[in-house]
Amino acid sequence: MFNKILIANRGEIACRVIQTAKKMGVKTVAVYSDVDADALHVRQADEAVRLGPAPVAESYLRCDLIVQAALDRGAEAIHPGYGFLSENPDFVEMVEAAGLTFIGPSAEAIRAMGLKDAAKTLMEKAGVPVVPGYHGAEQGADHLARQAELIGYPVLIKAVAGGGGKGMRLVEAAGDFAESLQSAQSEAQTAFGNADVLIEKYITAPRHIEVQVFGDGTDAVHLYERDCSLQRRHQKVIEEAPAPGMTEEVRAAMGNAAVRAATAIGYKGAGTVEFIVDGSDGLKPDGFWFMEMNTRLQVEHPVTEAITGVDLVEWQLRVCSGEALPMEQADIPLNGHSFEARLYAEDVPAGFLPAIGHLDHLAFPTDARIDSGVETGSEVSPWYDPMIAKITVHDSDRSSALARLSSALEGIEIAGTVTNVAFLQRLAKDADFAAARIDTDLIARKGEALVAGVTPTAEALALAALTASGIDLEASMIGFSLWGDYEQEVVLLHCEDSYTVRYRCSSGVFFAQTPLGDAELTDVSGSLWCTGNKLPRALRHSSMVTVFGAEPITFEIPDPLARTATSAAENDVKAPMPGLIQAVAVQAGQTVAEGDRLLVLEAMKMEHVLKAPRDGIVQSVNVSEGDQVVAGFLMVTLEPQE
Repeated sequence: MFNKILIANRGEIACRVIQTAKKMGVKTVAVYSDVDADALHVRQADEAVRLGPAPVAESYLRCDLIVQAALDRGAEAIHPGYGFLSENPDFVEMVEAAGLTFIGPSAEAIRAMGLKDAAKTLMEKAGVPVVPGYHGAEQGADHLARQAELIGYPVLIKAVAGGGGKGMRLVEAAGDFAESLQSAQSEAQTAFGNADVLIEKYITAPRHIEVQVFGDGTDAVHLYERDCSLQRRHQKVIEEAPAPGMTEEVRAAMGNAAVRAATAIGYKGAGTVEFIVDGSDGLKPDGFWFMEMNTRLQVEHPVTEAITGVDLVEWQLRVCSGEALPMEQADIPLNGHSFEARLYAEDVPAGFLPAIGHLDHLAFPTDARIDSGVETGSEVSPWYDPMIAKITVHDSDRSSALARLSSALEGIEIAGTVTNVAFLQRLAKDADFAAARIDTDLIARKGEALVAGVTPTAEALALAALTASGIDLEASMIGFSLWGDYEQEVVLLHCEDSYTVRYRCSSGVFFAQTPLGDAELTDVSGSLWCTGNKLPRALRHSSMVTVFGAEPITFEIPDPLARTATSAAENDVKAPMPGLIQAVAVQAGQTVAEGDRLLVLEAMKMEHVLKAPRDGIVQSVNVSEGDQVVAGFLMVTLEPQE
């Protein structure tokens, strides 16, 4: 076993690896960029080494600095986590050339699965079923359009070097192919440095089911499947294991196919073989096809650990240090059901835009597994993935586990940034999801019901007003009950709407008049109740109040001394986050209609189309293609309306 390892990553996955290493008595070395100098993974590790400035190209992707740090600190191996350098075969070769061990597969195995077209050809030879499609080297637009016609619409354009939904476009009609192809190639070039694509038949009721595999370089086993069908923009949202509706026959067929895929490339370590599954009429042994293999530990590995009792990071360390596979296939247990939800700092109603912020408060329920790389006081940086935590639950069956997930999500308390927690809570309670009527289009079909912003209620306004008044309810509920009559008026803002709440306290009861109705708050055994329901906690942080609970909502407390200013928001198009200008579609003097495409901003390896906020004439364009902009930069201005 290794004495010391370096973790070439940050955030949640770095903390996760450190946790297992400590359990095994293995020392850890963290690496960090300047903005991560005080990050949780840095403080949890035994040692830490600075890499450089915040941009990943100058820090977490600096192979040379990472390898040198491992050598300088006496580490024997490097764990890549996921993302960053985890699937970079050149990095693997550099690690091994330095006499270190890469905790993962060989460079040859990574290369074999790195390009989707070549991987599909390899899988066909190994007897693994693949989706009908075009995986050839000819990349001319006309040739690809003809191939799409031969396959039959709808088709899926996918970057051959892709992942995470980047460089992927669904095309339902021939007339949309050219524009979709150009967009996919552009995004693929930006994200992966490779614009090549493949074309596949699109399965109309698709489910995404993947199989966890583990190899020692010669033999391999599988640790059953995970269903990752609940997605938005091809990004996983909630994963579960095992897959709903799975039969022993189909599980055996998928598991055997996944093991064949792993052994065909001499796979070593943890990996995932992903399948697209036809879910239109139940799961069938001939109704699944190979999509790709992720040659690393997956984000969603905790659900597999929950149903098997296996620590996959421990397996990684043991096998890559030279030990045999810890279990034979027949000995791997399968118990109960597990869900994992990915909690992100993102603005869901605005189209899932990544968000930033200072975490003024962060607390999780104690009856769920929490994988996180942040804590109260941490900054959600614009430089990296905005994941806050993964919430994993386990129970004896699916319905019980789903109830646990819903309860755990309601118990999360976050203040300081917008998050997707309300979106996750709605998903967990969705009737189709509860009944396992799932496919990869479920979220898109639900539309506004899932992604709409949280609407204030009279109870939430009353609780927020009381909290905004500065009264410390938790300090003394007895004192609250002994107050004399007391009256006050509080103004709260939410999504540009203003709410005036008038309240009075009398004999320990809080009476509130709000624009949404009256509310009466009462102390019952140290907690506030309203109309028979226990109210959630609320927290004042800076000039904000956040009410937690089933659908958390944040209000702004306006400064009464601040002067009212006329907003120019309807005239200005500002950068929602730091990014690179990919394309500019307008020029000064041009007439635009509301919703017209103005420019394309590439941020976090995804393209974001910014549109005209209203009809008007472009007054100025302040950016050019290739410019790097910071969040809030004024990019386009429309002429003022008369």
